[in-house]
Amino acid sequence: MSRSRLALLLALAGSAGVLLGALVFQYGMGLAPCKLCIWQRWPHGIAVAIAVIALLAGWRWLALAGAAAMLVSAGLGFYHAGVEQGWFQGPDSCTSAPIEGMTTEQLMAQIMAAPLVRCDEIPWDLFGISIAGWNAVVSLILAGIWVAALWSGGGRRASG
Repeated sequence: MSRSRLALLLALAGSAGVLLGALVFQYGMGLAPCKLCIWQRWPHGIAVAIAVIALLAGWRWLALAGAAAMLVSAGLGFYHAGVEQGWFQGPDSCTSAPIEGMTTEQLMAQIMAAPLVRCDEIPWDLFGISIAGWNAVVSLILAGIWVAALWSGGGRRASG
């Protein structure tokens, strides 16, 4: 098996594993995803599709698109972790807004419009890093694997 094909398989397994892990957290552990969590899943789904096409067609140059998808996922993960830490303002649709100067009616409207899962709360962490933070780290590693898939083989088509 070529190094390029192996790297593509690793990238495929990595993104599929991230998606599977997200589903385990959601359905196995009852941690419902927020809006930003859902956004972070899309690049991994796209990367899985890209990897399958690249492996079946032998188009290793698609690794550029896979790496780009993982950089988008890493950026979203970093942004989401920053929202959780209070470094960045999150989307109004999934974070708490200040209540100073609000009337009771405005406050009640804000409460009723608030999503069930907020983007600015950390539902789980490991070693002080939230799920979003881990997604950023894993996505950067996967971007590196995609680049390795592109560089291995000197520009030839990936072969079995």
